[in-house]
Parts: sequence; structure tokens; C-alpha cells
Amino acid sequence: MQVIQVAIAVPMPQLFDYKIHTPAAAGSAMSEVLQSDPLLVKADLGDTVNVDLIGCRVLVPFGPRKCVGIVVRVNVESDYETSKLKSVIEILDIAPVCSQQMLTLGKWMSDYYHHPIGEVLQTLLPAALRKQQSGKTRAAVATQPYLQLDADSAAQSDVDDLLARSVKQFDLYRLLEKGRQPLSAIKQEFTPAIVKALTEKQLIEKVDVVEKPEEWTTQLTISEKPLPNVEQAMAISTINLASGFDTMLIEGVTGSGKTEVYLQIIEPLLAAGKQVLILVPEIGLTPQTVGRFEKRFGIRVGTLHSNLNDTERLQVWQQAKDGSLGIIIGTRSSIFTEMKNPGMIIVDEEHDESFKQQDNLKYHARDIAVYRAKQLNIPLVLGSATPSLESLHNALEKKYRHILLPNRAGSAAMPAQRLMNIKGQPMQFGIAQGMLEKMQIQLAAGNQVMVFVNRRGYAPALLCHQCGHVEQCTRCDNPMTVHKSANNLQCHRCADIRALPKACAECGHNELDTFGIGTEQLQQGLETLFPDYSTVRVDSDTVRGKGKLSKLLKEINQKKYQILVGTQILSKGHHFPDVTLVVILNVDSALFSADFRAPEKLAQLITQLSGRAGRSDKVGEMWLQTHCPEHPLLQDLINNGFSDFARYALLERKHAALPPHEHQICIRSESQHKYLSIHFLNLCAELFTQFKHAKVLGPFPAFIEKKQGRYRNLLIIQSASRKYLQQATEQANKALSEMPVSRQVRWSIDVSPIDFS
Repeated sequence: MQVIQVAIAVPMPQLFDYKIHTPAAAGSAMSEVLQSDPLLVKADLGDTVNVDLIGCRVLVPFGPRKCVGIVVRVNVESDYETSKLKSVIEILDIAPVCSQQMLTLGKWMSDYYHHPIGEVLQTLLPAALRKQQSGKTRAAVATQPYLQLDADSAAQSDVDDLLARSVKQFDLYRLLEKGRQPLSAIKQEFTPAIVKALTEKQLIEKVDVVEKPEEWTTQLTISEKPLPNVEQAMAISTINLASGFDTMLIEGVTGSGKTEVYLQIIEPLLAAGKQVLILVPEIGLTPQTVGRFEKRFGIRVGTLHSNLNDTERLQVWQQAKDGSLGIIIGTRSSIFTEMKNPGMIIVDEEHDESFKQQDNLKYHARDIAVYRAKQLNIPLVLGSATPSLESLHNALEKKYRHILLPNRAGSAAMPAQRLMNIKGQPMQFGIAQGMLEKMQIQLAAGNQVMVFVNRRGYAPALLCHQCGHVEQCTRCDNPMTVHKSANNLQCHRCADIRALPKACAECGHNELDTFGIGTEQLQQGLETLFPDYSTVRVDSDTVRGKGKLSKLLKEINQKKYQILVGTQILSKGHHFPDVTLVVILNVDSALFSADFRAPEKLAQLITQLSGRAGRSDKVGEMWLQTHCPEHPLLQDLINNGFSDFARYALLERKHAALPPHEHQICIRSESQHKYLSIHFLNLCAELFTQFKHAKVLGPFPAFIEKKQGRYRNLLIIQSASRKYLQQATEQANKALSEMPVSRQVRWSIDVSPIDFS
């Protein structure tokens, strides 16, 4: 018997002691299983398995529940009597699912983000491994469904008679006579009804197979590649000369060929049998990126994003871990993917906010990438046309190597950027008359036009024309958004839905008007104004569902649509060679935001949107409609570009003692009772005032003060020293957890916050 310490996903910072009987040496039957699949096999405590417990999952009793935990330490001297300790119910693995390297990462994240170690370690694992419970027959190993002939079907002499009336059924049967086939491939050629009919006739059966992919190094074939321009060649040479840990920031204008640089720098790594992990900000970028990498290297690329089911994600995770994949491309959480032979990590569009997890464990994937690259002693490449001020500051301070791509690749020219003063102009569906004329010219020339408005739905509000009452969400004190296609009102904060009212709730009058413009109304309006051209809407309402966004993007590039209407989804690095005009609506509100990061975010958005125009040999232009054309931010951005704006913004931040020159943590508090939330943060503020090198700002309401019936408030703690701030927060965190009021509110610590809503 020994005592082990287990990390459990509960909001408590400590490890938990359990006793366990030490398993004996492995028997011959289990040895065969180990040889066939040494990664993940479920084992009962009664099995004779030689287990290296550290990093394995175990099923343990925790109060009235049974929880999956991860073993962090063994042979522990417990502070409790061994006889009083609870016993482990079941060992779920015979080999660690969490390596020592990942345990070290988890410990660092727990300390850095001031988050319970159990919840951190669970975050590092695929969802399928977090959910595994005792009594489930499905092993943790990922399998693929295949179809094969039924074991008894070969003895049937009347197969021809059974299938005489169905050519398709007969074709499928003959196909399976050659050997079993993946169900995913079968579905592309045969309908589910055909598969079901053959199964009911007991001619075929479905089996789950643990796929062993072909060794990717033997499949590697480099297709013809373009000759890089001088700037690209210098970037490729600089990165290829890097050895060991080195962080490099590629600051390249939109269309400068950053992806081609990525392709050429990973070529020698793949040839040497090394693996590469590439992070992209959005699911929508994955298909086009994957297609380009697969075409260049002739190997399958593993993908990790939220549109995959748990089994699919687990399979890619395992194949990356055992070295069966050379390239892994994924969104934020893919930074936790283990690689057998790591060669490089690339973070594309590193400035994007989606790399920051805003719920629960508030990590930033870009920052984790820096730690992991150092841990693995491999290069890290960050790329963006509009780098975050944090990364740019590190590059200018020589902490990162700075690589510039100031010109577009090939013959493409930078789009002209212009402001349209819409004061006093007649407007139709939020678009000025002069802008409609420019759109008509481009459409008549056979080009595509993109219109951006950062508001989905039909209209942001519904109001009564008689009394002025606005329909609001009672849980959020927020106007409900009108969605005419769904015939309802929706709260975009808490997702509450209610039917469209026929009369005013206040005065009973039935003259209800919409206020403002959303993507849905803009699409309908443009279809009316330009009936000869097809319009498509790209927002979170229209791309919901597996493969929907990929399908829309493909249709756009096939010129099925001439007018593109959408939200920020359209700004995320997509390549639309026929878009020559980008129109940006309704950005004036961001010019007067209380968020000190608002100018940076707006400048990034405008620059990224502008970059969607003129990406081939066609001349592109971007027009921004505004009531404030004289605003200094817009003038600087339009006349001098993002690079100049960013460096001036860094100087402003320095004089204002704001990040990245100083460091912040944010303590967030929520309660159904406003005074409780504020009271808790006031106690926090008193606690932090004892640290003389830390500044306390607040408490103050969050930008979205009320959400889902809870009042939300913030407290900012700031210091010029990151180390000092971390030590102060660690000490304060322990004291805060012991305060009685801390159990009456929801609260969390956000290190390096980027959003105060």
C-alpha cells in the first residue's frame, strides 16, 4: 500500500491524498495489450499491471461523487492517518496520459494564473479523457468506424438474389469484398439507407478499428513552390538559422506572404522527421490552411478545433503524441498538444483576441506557446500584419527577433484606404449614397464587394414609436436584438430568447420600430438595392453547424456571391482574390470607448479588413464611413499605416504607465446583490494596499455591468514589476479565499486582462 496525491478538477488549490495497493508485474495477456497499444488502456486495480502512476488518471471518491483525477505524486508522507484515507477506486491508464513535461507546464500555469492545479491539468487533456468514468466499456483509445462483410455472409449462396433489385447495395457489397472500408469514406458515396439495408440483411457489419496511420515521413513529397521575394527569403533564412529556443515576430502587411514563409521554414523540419504545431485564431481559417499545407507536403494534416467531436480530437491528440502526424493545425487549446518529435511552434495572427480564454482558466495561448517553446527548446514564430502591442514591445526591446515584411507578395499592391464623411448624407440601410455608387461600379466590373458591420441580427433594438419603450432583457438590462429570420428577440449577452411582441409592453401601442442596422437587415437591404447580384451573410448565425463556414468560403471564392456582408469572421485572414472594395460601417463608437485597448483593437480590425481587398492583381480600396473623419486615430491610421500607429500607441502607453510597460491583474466579482460584489472588491483593495509597489484601481463596474441577473465589478492591480505583482497576488489570493464573503460571490483572477466587459 502507498499514499498518492491526486489533482482533481475542483475549485480548491490543493492536491488530495489517497491510498492505493501497489500493482504487481504485468502478466502475459496484459503485455500483449501493452505491445499492441501502449498509450491508453483502462485497468482495474485487480489487474496485474506494472503502472508508472505519475501522470495516470484514476477514479477516486470525492464526497458523494466519483471523480477522475491525475496522479501527481507517489509514495507521499501524508499528514493524515493512512487508515482514514479513502482508497482509489480504479486506475484508468497503464501508461501516463500526462507526461512529466505537461505536469510541469500545469504547475507553472497554476502558479502563474493563480488557478487550482486540478482544473489546470484537466484543461491540458482532451475532453474524452476528462469524462472517462468507471464502468464504461469504451476504452480511452480513439477508434474509427469501418464497414466490413459480416462474418457469416461469405457462406451465403443467395447474395445475388438478395441484392438483385438494388444496384447500389450490390456495389457496396462488392466494394467490401475487397476489404473493410472507413465509414466516413463510404458515406461520401453511399446513403445511410443503403448501409442500413445491408446491415439488416446481415451481409455487412460495423467495427471500430484503432487506426495506425502510415508513417508520414515516408509520404512526404514537396510540390513545386514559388520563388520567395527578397524580404521573404531573408525571413526564411533568419528563421532557418535559429537553433534551440528563439522567439521571432514576423510583422508583415496583409498579403505579404506570411503563409508561404511558414511553408518554407517548416520544410527542412519535416524532412528531418520533426513535427510542427500551428495555431490559428478561428475554425474558419483551418480548412484553407490545411488544404494549402497538405497540397505542399503530400501528407495528412491533423486538425484540432471545436467543430470536431471528442473522439476525433482524441485521435489527433494521440497521433501527435506518438509521432504519427507531422503537422498539427488548431485553435487555442491545441497549444496543449504533445508532440513526440517537436520541431517548431507557429502562432498565426498572434494579435487575435480569441487566443485568450475568457472563462474559467483565463490563459493566453500565445503566452503558453512562449513557455512551451522554451520548455521544448524549439523556435517559436509569431506572425501578424497587426501585431499586439505586447509582442511588438518585446520585439522592439530585443526580447524577440523582429522580422519585417513591409510589401505585398507578387504583383499585388496595398489597397488605398479612405474615409467618407457621412455627416448630413442621405443613407440607405446604413450606407451613404456615394458609397452605393462606388459599390455599383465595382460590381459592374465583375468584382466582389465586402460590407462589414459588427452587429449580427436584424437590428440592435426594438422600440415603441409612441412612448419610446425599448424591449430589454430583464436579466442583463440590455436591449434585445431583433432577429427577423427567426422571428424573435435575442439577448446577445445571456442568449435569452423571446417572441417578437405585437404591441408595446408599456403602453400597448402596436407601432413598434427597429433601431439601428444589423447584418440581417443589411443583407436584405443590399438584395433590394442590387437585385442583379447575389448577396451572402457571414456571421455566427449563418455559419453555425459543421462545415458551414468552409462551404460558404468556398462558394465565395467560386464567385457564387458578389456582395459579402459580415462581422469580424470576415476579417480573419481569409483570401478573397476578387474582392476589390471593402466598406466598413458603424465603427465610430469604438473611438470613444473607456477601454484603453479600444484604439489598438479598432486599428487592428480596420487594417485586417482593409487587407481583404486587392489581394491578387486587381487594385483594391477600403472605405470607412464615419461621422468623425478628423479623429486623430483615423487620420494616423489612414495616412501612416498600422506600423506607425502602433509605435505611437506604445509611446502613449508608456507615458500613461499602461501595459505593456506595466503589468496588470484583474479581480472580477459577480453577485445577484450589487453591494456584495462591490463589498468583496473593497476588501480586496484594502488587502492590496499593503503592497507598496502595486497600484490599486477601482473597484468599478464592468463594461457589461449586469449579465444573467448578476452584477459584475472589477478591481485592477498594477505594477511595473511582473514578479512583484505575481508574488503580491499569490499572497493575497490565500487571504481572499479565507474571507467569508468570498464564498458569497463568484470571483476570479485574470492575469494580463485584455477585455474589461
